[in-house]
Amino acid sequence: MALDTVVIAQSTPDTVQPFAELGLKPDEYARIKEILGRRPTSSELAMYSVMWSEHCSYKSSKVHLKQFGEKAPKSDALLVGIGENAGVVDVGQGYAVTFKIESHNHPSFIEPYQGAATGVGGIVRDILTMGARPIAVMDPLRFGPADAADTRRVLPGIVAGVGGYGNCLGLPNIGGEVVFDETYIGNPLVNALCVGVMKHSDIKLAKAAGAGNLVVLYGAKTGGDGIGGVSVLASETFGAGGSTKRPSVQVGDPFVEKVLIECSLEIFAEDLVLGIQDLGGAGLSCATSELASGGSGGMKVALDKVPLRDPSLSPEEILMSESQERMCAIVEPSKINRFLEICKKWDVTVTVIGEVTDGDRLEITWNGEVIVNVPPRTVAHEGPVYNRPLAQPAYIDQVNSQKVNVPMPSGAAEIKAAVLKLAGAPNLADKSWVTAQYDKYVQGNTIQAQPDDSGMVRLDESTHLGVAISTDANANWSYLNPYQGAKLALAEAARNIATAGARPLAVTNCLNFGSPEDPGVMWQFAESVRGLADGCLEMGLPVTGGNVSFYNQTGAVAILPTPVIGVLGVIQDVRKRTPMSYKTSGLELFLLGETKEDLAGSEWAFLHGQRVGQSPDADLAREMRLIELLLEGNAFFSAAHDLSQGGLSAGLTEMVLRHSVGATISLSNPAVDLLSETPGRVIVAIETSKVSQLQALATKYSIAISKLGTTGGDSLTINDSVISLDELRTEHTSTFPRLFG
Repeated sequence: MALDTVVIAQSTPDTVQPFAELGLKPDEYARIKEILGRRPTSSELAMYSVMWSEHCSYKSSKVHLKQFGEKAPKSDALLVGIGENAGVVDVGQGYAVTFKIESHNHPSFIEPYQGAATGVGGIVRDILTMGARPIAVMDPLRFGPADAADTRRVLPGIVAGVGGYGNCLGLPNIGGEVVFDETYIGNPLVNALCVGVMKHSDIKLAKAAGAGNLVVLYGAKTGGDGIGGVSVLASETFGAGGSTKRPSVQVGDPFVEKVLIECSLEIFAEDLVLGIQDLGGAGLSCATSELASGGSGGMKVALDKVPLRDPSLSPEEILMSESQERMCAIVEPSKINRFLEICKKWDVTVTVIGEVTDGDRLEITWNGEVIVNVPPRTVAHEGPVYNRPLAQPAYIDQVNSQKVNVPMPSGAAEIKAAVLKLAGAPNLADKSWVTAQYDKYVQGNTIQAQPDDSGMVRLDESTHLGVAISTDANANWSYLNPYQGAKLALAEAARNIATAGARPLAVTNCLNFGSPEDPGVMWQFAESVRGLADGCLEMGLPVTGGNVSFYNQTGAVAILPTPVIGVLGVIQDVRKRTPMSYKTSGLELFLLGETKEDLAGSEWAFLHGQRVGQSPDADLAREMRLIELLLEGNAFFSAAHDLSQGGLSAGLTEMVLRHSVGATISLSNPAVDLLSETPGRVIVAIETSKVSQLQALATKYSIAISKLGTTGGDSLTINDSVISLDELRTEHTSTFPRLFG
């Protein structure tokens, strides 16, 4: 095929171009022609198509996401906010922490191992580009029914991909979720979070400033894998029979990425870059246009200098390739020799491919011919913005008006059966079949990981400063009430941090929804964003960044609205954390928080095929008082465990099994007390001598408190129901090995 240059584009305005096949709408194509004053070249069309995709441009979500800025609480901790590769917060002692969560959902359905692996690789590079050393990852996952054939196909591969890539990088996996629901069949959710640490002075940004400075590509060579990749895949609904657009999924090499990380950190330590961007979604199209757009606006790149794994690639394919483990840096000419030396030391491929100009255009050539000449902001930041129609879906009034009608256990035998049923339910069962495939303790700074309520890592070995991170989403509540569902997920993640003794500081999010072209889905999304923005404002927690993943549906069936909320908190001394469970007999167990008959959206209702009723309302003022109580009580709590999915039944199961120390519990209304999922509740274990201190704290913060029982023995005894720990453990731990071998 003849090279389509700018000169040719100007002289052949009527050439038919495959804009629709590349995912562009007719009006979008018309707008590109208006911007350029001519038809685009095939290379320009490739760039606009991937950069204006839903995944890269946020064109359907921008109008709603701006609430995170408009309602942003004042935060002294926020150093870098929304708009960069990841947000950065001050955690004290001169340290800054960056964290972000992203999705790799569609690629993981098509190619589970590589889809999940490259999801981890991509989020790790986002953290690296901020100038930080990545120190931990997390992986909230969602699948179809646990016993479905498709789940058996994708889950083992996804788990192996997350573990394989993260383990090879030497990054501990400190938390996440595994949740099953029929709406995720054919559309699993693979969300990946990474956290990194640096000194304040080390922060790097994605901008290309200073005419004459060099554009340097380093890392892996560019291949044909992932052409259009996630940028196209994540912008298209799957047909009932699978994806209608299946560009190849990126193929990752974690050993190349590990070397790239160390090479980059040495480059950063010597202050050799002015701007840095990883090549993730949209590859070189994204890196060049975003760097130019974020800086002074001009850049010239010789595309034929890009090192290739496949020499047959066309210029369009090179621009769209999402090959992994690549970075683009802006380097002053005086520093380029040292930059090249460090790359050579680490055996990292490096090439100068262009320079920053004093113009306002991104110009890309191929063997001297100009094939791209565009205003970079129009590619990177001024794509289409849609205020899509939204309408409350009909199901809302229908399900909200119904009452949960499930059998409630009565009598010792039924109570025991209910506790065992929940203990073995796939959503609540022991997940060590999954987490055993992840290295939780590599680097030696992991303080807690699964199955704890949150992950915690030490930042400084001398002062013991640390951070805790939790990710949470209750899609059942978001289905019943998206506004409250987002607030409740925020509250739960913040509570999980505080339960361990860390103060919540900042928020990231991964918003997973169906097609934005469905007004009902768009309403769910808008309500979720509104709820999260309102909740963050009330709790004083800034949103530092995140990700929107649309088109998560197969045919007409959308996934449940699933806003995954990540909260990061700081703890001054990790040695003083509150553990999730107790190790000794003779402790007093108390419940903080009031239990109401909240069965709507509960696991008990889910197990009985019901998703109806009213979700609980988030009482964030009370949640904030509870957080203060937990932080103050950290000084004398023997253990604290948040209650969420599965309610008190699941919480007690996890606590007694952790160190094989039972408990004797007395409940006035055992069925409701065990199965309700009223938010804002925590079990605490304390020594008898500390009871008056706990009661004083509960009074100080106006938090309801009730005695549950005492620790000890080899059974979980609830009123007259005696469940041996051996029987409970067998039920809790056998589910995953039985399902997945």
